[in-house]
Formats: sequence, structure tokens, C-alpha cells
Amino acid sequence: MDDLKPYIPPLLPPKIDYSELITSIGDAREEIGNLSGSLLHPVVNPQLLVTPLLTKEAVVSSSIEGTIATLEQVFRYEVEKTSLENEELRRDAQEIVNYREALEESLSQLDKRAIGENLLKKAHFILLDSVRGSQKDRGNFRKEIVFIGKPGARIEEASFIPAPPEKIPELFKNWEKYINSKKEKDPLVQIAVAHYQFEAIHPFLDGNGRIGRLIIPLFLCDRKMLRYPILNISEYFEENRSDYIEALRLVDVYGDWNTWIKFFLLGLKTQALRTQESVLKIIYLYNEEKEAVQKMGSVYGIPMLDFIFSKPIVNYPVLKNYLDASPQTVYNLLSKFEDEGILFEISDQKRNRIYVFRDLFGILQ
Repeated sequence: MDDLKPYIPPLLPPKIDYSELITSIGDAREEIGNLSGSLLHPVVNPQLLVTPLLTKEAVVSSSIEGTIATLEQVFRYEVEKTSLENEELRRDAQEIVNYREALEESLSQLDKRAIGENLLKKAHFILLDSVRGSQKDRGNFRKEIVFIGKPGARIEEASFIPAPPEKIPELFKNWEKYINSKKEKDPLVQIAVAHYQFEAIHPFLDGNGRIGRLIIPLFLCDRKMLRYPILNISEYFEENRSDYIEALRLVDVYGDWNTWIKFFLLGLKTQALRTQESVLKIIYLYNEEKEAVQKMGSVYGIPMLDFIFSKPIVNYPVLKNYLDASPQTVYNLLSKFEDEGILFEISDQKRNRIYVFRDLFGILQ
């Protein structure tokens, strides 16, 4: 593809034919609303659901970029970094933790600043902290040409060359104005357009895919369509990778926005339904385990149960720090949780043994 040139996307907003999108918009809106409503369960604190579901999204989004660490390995890494057997897994786990922290930090800033250059540069800075890409000008827009192609390919073999760096300031300023505008008829169409445009601009040297996916739940929370960023859109993109790439290409080549937007809306609907199922299963599991824990007769039992729903791999030091209970109380609870089949030991060591909440992982994986 010797004649391939950098692609400079037209400025936003585009002209959208809404007549073909009405059904898709309605279906996606309905399921996102149902998902948001499922987090209002009167028994379970929604925060118990957020960390595991958000970590799952971080695992899948990062795996698209080549990481191989599993959800269980990430939680184990957070308990004891040396528990993972090789440096590659530890590096992968840290990348995934960085993704989650970048999204959490961005969410915490939404009441102070709009989704835009400063917010996303900070997210990018966190994302690439001490991992692959950390030397690629993290936290700053790129100052050189990049291209997309097979690993090891030369620019002559690229499948796509994003806008040259001198065009990024103008394009991103336009993107920032669009994503924060209230002029687009529907916010789900708006985030579909914004995701496409972000990937077309490709403003960073590395991490564009993850930041581009991170923006989606961030936007839905900003517009109050979701209470928490638990929609695992990366799973849909990964499962339908070829369709995802083709739908983006159709916008590049033909300006075919509707094919892309329909694909995107179906992804939102599909993942909202899947996440609802996970939420309901987690709530059922919590109520089931709560009955068993209440019979243990310890004031620390329910707090410990709550904790392992948000951190499903633990050891004694982590629990001791969280519960602020006597050593014997913590050991007794660990023993009781094992006897009830809630926790299972997965380490082969005498001290600081590591325990896993397998039933929760059964829902998440």
C-alpha cells in the first residue's frame, strides 16, 4: 500500500441519518437503563459490584493489546506481587491495574473538568506508568507519524495511517467540543461518533485503543446513563473484532456512519444485557453467602464478606488491615469461611496463605 497517506478525518459533527437508527437507539437505551436500575438493589452495596466488574473490563480491554494475565491473576498480583510466576505476567497485571486506576481517576474528576485533553492526558499518564509504553511520551500527544499494521510491518505495509501530529491539536479541540456538546440528538450516537473519531485521530504514541474504550463508560457515567462504569464493551469489540475494524473502515472510506453506529449500539445493548445477568448472579450469591456468614456470630463476618466481593483474592495481612480485628479473630474467620466453602486456599506456603473466592470468579469469567 505504497500510496497510503495519513487519514485526516472530517471535523465533527457529521450528518447522521437518524431514521435508520431509531430501533437500535431504543433497544440500547432500554438495556442500559435496566443495567443502571439493577444497581439499586436494596440489599447489596453497589460498590461491591464495581471493582470486580471494572477489573474484568480492564482485563479484556488490555488483552486486546496483547496482555495475557487473567482476572484471577490480577487480583492475586494486587495481594502479593511476587505470587505471579514470571515477569511478563506481573507486567501484564500492572498494565491492567493501571487501566482500572486511570478510569477511576477520570471518573473522580468529572465534577471538576469535562472529558477532554487534560482529563485524557492524565488517564494516559496513569495507564502507561511503569509498563510497556512508559517511554512513549506518556501523558502527551504524539509528535510523530504512527501507523497501524501487522506486528513488525513497515509503514509501506500499513493498513491505516492516522492524522499527522501537526493536525492533532485542531482535530482534538473539535473532538472535545463535540463530545461535550448537547447538540447531538442522542448521546449514544454521540459516543459512537466520538469513539470512532478518537481512534481516527490516534492522538497518543501508545495506548490509544485502551483510552478510546475507556472513554465509553466514562461518557455514559458523565451523562448519568450509568451510575458506575461497569459496561464491558471491550468484550463485544474483541468477540467481533473483524466486524469492528470493517465498520470503522467504512466510515474512513465511504463516510458510512450508520453501519458503524448500528454495530456500536448493538454492542451497548449486548453488553448491558450480559452485565445485568452478572449483576443478578452476584446479588444472588451475596444473599446466599450472607445467610451462612450471619450464622458465624462475628461482628466482622459481614464486613469480611463485603470485602471479598470487591477483592476476591485475599490473605491474612490484607484482611487484618481492612478489618482492624485481632489476629485470632481474622484467623478464626478465615477458617470458618473455608469450612463454609466460601474461600479456598490457593497458595503452597505456611505464612500469609492466599485465598480465593471461587464462586465469584465463576460468575465473572
